[in-house]
Amino acid sequence: MAFTEYQPGSAFTGVIGRTTDESSPAWPRPRRARPGAPNVVVVVLDDTGFGHLGCYGSPIETPHLDALASNGLRYSNMHTTALCSPSRSCIVTGRNHHANGMAAITELATGYPGYDGLIPFENGMLSEILGQQGYNTYLVGKWHLMPSEQESAAGPFDRWPLGRGFDRFYGFLGGDTSQWYPDLVRDNQQIAPPATPEQGYHLTADLADQAISYIAGAKQVAPDKPFYLHFCPGATHAPHHVAREWADRYRGRFDEGWDAYREQVFARQKELGVVPADAELSRHDPDVPDWSSLPADARRLAIRSMEVFAGFLSHTDHHIGRLIDFLRRIGELDNTLIMVVSDNGASAEGGPGGTTNETQFFNNAPEPVEDSVARIDELGSPSTFNHYPWGWAWAGNTPFRRWKRETYRGGSCDPFLVHWPRGIRARGEIRYQYAHIVDMVPTVLDALGVEPPPTIRGVSQAPIHGVSFAHTFDDGSAATRHHTQYFEMFGHRAIDHDGWRAVCPWPGPSFAEAGRPFGAPITAEALSRLDAGSWELYHVAEDFAENHNVADRHRDRLIALIGLWYVQAGQFGVLPIDGSAVERLMTERPQLTRDRTSYTFWPGTESLPYAVAPRVLNRPHHISADVDIPAGGAEGVLLSQGANTGGYSFYLKDGRLHYDHNYVGRAVHSVSSPDRVPEGRHTLRFEFEPTDKPDIARGIGTPGRAQLYIDGELIAQSDLPVTTPIMFSPGGMACGANPGSPVTPAYRSPFRFTGTLHSVTVDVSGDLIVDTESEIRVALARQ
Repeated sequence: MAFTEYQPGSAFTGVIGRTTDESSPAWPRPRRARPGAPNVVVVVLDDTGFGHLGCYGSPIETPHLDALASNGLRYSNMHTTALCSPSRSCIVTGRNHHANGMAAITELATGYPGYDGLIPFENGMLSEILGQQGYNTYLVGKWHLMPSEQESAAGPFDRWPLGRGFDRFYGFLGGDTSQWYPDLVRDNQQIAPPATPEQGYHLTADLADQAISYIAGAKQVAPDKPFYLHFCPGATHAPHHVAREWADRYRGRFDEGWDAYREQVFARQKELGVVPADAELSRHDPDVPDWSSLPADARRLAIRSMEVFAGFLSHTDHHIGRLIDFLRRIGELDNTLIMVVSDNGASAEGGPGGTTNETQFFNNAPEPVEDSVARIDELGSPSTFNHYPWGWAWAGNTPFRRWKRETYRGGSCDPFLVHWPRGIRARGEIRYQYAHIVDMVPTVLDALGVEPPPTIRGVSQAPIHGVSFAHTFDDGSAATRHHTQYFEMFGHRAIDHDGWRAVCPWPGPSFAEAGRPFGAPITAEALSRLDAGSWELYHVAEDFAENHNVADRHRDRLIALIGLWYVQAGQFGVLPIDGSAVERLMTERPQLTRDRTSYTFWPGTESLPYAVAPRVLNRPHHISADVDIPAGGAEGVLLSQGANTGGYSFYLKDGRLHYDHNYVGRAVHSVSSPDRVPEGRHTLRFEFEPTDKPDIARGIGTPGRAQLYIDGELIAQSDLPVTTPIMFSPGGMACGANPGSPVTPAYRSPFRFTGTLHSVTVDVSGDLIVDTESEIRVALARQ
């Protein structure tokens, strides 16, 4: 080496004289990883159940993931939190989800330390740790680890991926997105997708391209510098979007239904050894109908839903395979520690019958089966936001009970693969040791020979809660080091301790048995009753799928486990227990500016995420656009929010002014001006005045009177019989265009405004124009 280096932060080791000829230079040492340090790739699948991958007994073809298992390790006792944001926070920090402020998804944050969605900076992320070790760090795909209110161009950006140690980010910030029209961000900047569905665009392929590009770009400059890639495709979360040819590969493969699927997968799991030879298949879930009892149309819809899901998963495996093949081609695969995990069990968010539009689920407005069947050939296409029936979620978690959002093992025991040819001698073996996703960070650090740093960016670090399982890589008989683990999700609780599992289901073992739906709040009185009589006990060391409740026979052990759960609840910030869902979704949360009732937007700016857009649902509001209409007229969107799944658009077409409200993708209710908007500068205004109360429980938002004004004069009005009750999803708001899928079939996106749009103001103060004479005139004109 022709020059001298010294440790940054220590004293300069050169010599400083009066001039350079009597001085000796020295340089601060760049951060370099130790020679031969392995790369790290963590693949986080979404809503993929224990019985979904081929290497876990599924008939769904996942050859590239299966190849990782054949040349690496499968774990059959890996646990998650049962929900995405909480699990993802554990995966990157090694701390329990309540200690990360992630009791639930970030959209459901509430004002308690374990629930506020703010991952403390003392809970450093693997990206921050490895960045200090000389690694390049990349996040590609889903983030969903910061308050939704911070997802806009106003920031703050310290909890975006680049603020938490990732060098580069390409993906989406929220919980889900259209695979055809995604809400994309590059680094800290919102961007449009590089192509359209008609041009062959799909998000998963784009994510794989970006991951390969990041790795290639760095390796061609610094081939010895290792990287950490956190690869998080949107799959297999809804919407289950995939090209028809992928879904059609599975034509007829699921015609026998979910009961048969479970039997076949369970038998295969025993053959593979991923479940014990004496395991029993869990009971038929009371919330899932027997396949034979379904009407023919319901079966046909369910079959196609599963074909689309299977195609989506195989398509994802294909693009993960492209990434793996690239690592092999550049000679990096053998020295890359790859971990593949799902963030929770398969999802029942499609409801009992499935849906062509998941937004209906979130708005308590499921569509009739006949409406879904009428669109069966559209499933997976850009016109849908589809999800399969919860019978398939139950089947996807074979052999376990229940599903995502619940702490039975169907929600919390998930597939987990490890592949590292240079670091692990074992090939194609199965590991049965108990593990939890908080163990992933300490395992990676152990494998790399890296100690957790005492500080990151000057912030003292909290202890890591997980323990390494690296000792199991080459020793299948090694004892687990993770003995006790609590679970809590929407009031559904469990605790594992040395082969025993206590579960307190909420609202009950099933919705049918509880007589309550998901998301029911828990009062203090109800909690006392639950603790006194609703805990179940399973000896999972002998009862893999929680079939035999032995609470009555081991009362002392159960009481001890309940006490242990409360000890961990106090230690990790679990209290107060909250079973609610809709109430949390609708909770008012701190915004960057307080007490606003008026919002002004300009064209050409970034779209607003739903969390920071004005809350217009179920309240009086008006939208005013300041425009210049050129000679010959203008057309295009003034303001839009949502997508073809539901939303609204205020726009000009054929010279006339329009407002369309898309009710959960099921109906579009409109008001339009009878005449063209004249040339010149005008104020174009839409007003909504509620005429009745909403019935949110039945999926009915506030009906109201929709009115259009030009320069303060009423020109049209119409009654909207129903509006969206809870949320738009996707719910981005855009000024001057409708990016993504069109809110209304009246135009094609992005339908940019062709006149001059100076600004658009949304006012939610309730200050509406009262013009009785104009209202009478418009009413008479409509007769």
